Amino acid sequence: MRHTILFLRSLLFTVIMVVATIVWACVCFLAAPLPYNQRFWVTSRWNVFVIWCAKVICGIHYQFKGYENLPDAPAIVLSKHQSAWETIFLLPNLTRPLVFVFKKEILYIPFFGWAMALLRMIPIDRKQGKNAFKHVVAHGKRRLATGQWIIMFPEGTRIPVGQKGKYKSGGTRLAIETNAVVVPIAHNSGECWPKNSFLKRPGVITVSVGKPISPDGHTPDSLMQEVENWIESEMRVISPHVYSAG
Repeated sequence: MRHTILFLRSLLFTVIMVVATIVWACVCFLAAPLPYNQRFWVTSRWNVFVIWCAKVICGIHYQFKGYENLPDAPAIVLSKHQSAWETIFLLPNLTRPLVFVFKKEILYIPFFGWAMALLRMIPIDRKQGKNAFKHVVAHGKRRLATGQWIIMFPEGTRIPVGQKGKYKSGGTRLAIETNAVVVPIAHNSGECWPKNSFLKRPGVITVSVGKPISPDGHTPDSLMQEVENWIESEMRVISPHVYSAG
């Protein structure tokens, strides 16, 4: 019975999210002529709605820890990546508009990708190698200068709960190139919204924000090592039951 209820709640949530995506994309197109901050606000209401639906329908609540650590300065946000949940949640819930660095193929996704194209994101072609990073630096400097933050997932892909991916130094290289502080974020979203799982499970997701880390005196690798150490240590605070057997 419990599995059936989870399935039905997850099905309802998915149907509503798909319908909302189509409707919101059309609203975003109408908002395209607005100034950017207004356009960003309109677009991010989809995120707010989806997170609200996840709470009401699927029982997925959240809590912030360390929110006061968010700086009033240009920043590169480097987050743990377990789920689609944090990609939706973080956009409207930090103190500055966020700019995601993602593969350009996402822009081709009907409705969702088209709406994303209206925002100042940084799509990249991974086949371009070093030129792709130069593209990120050039656009990243402009975005930071206009008061936005860059967000990246150093593990590159969603990692199952309790596991750790290889932390790549692209985000810390960007921080050093732009002289922006790094803000690490840990969370346990995969416990409620698992990778590649249709079922959404009720629970409380803890989003923990670390203190900003200055790039001064760091190499990209040493800075990333500090970020990795903090995130992975914090994961054991957030989810001790997951790591207790390790």
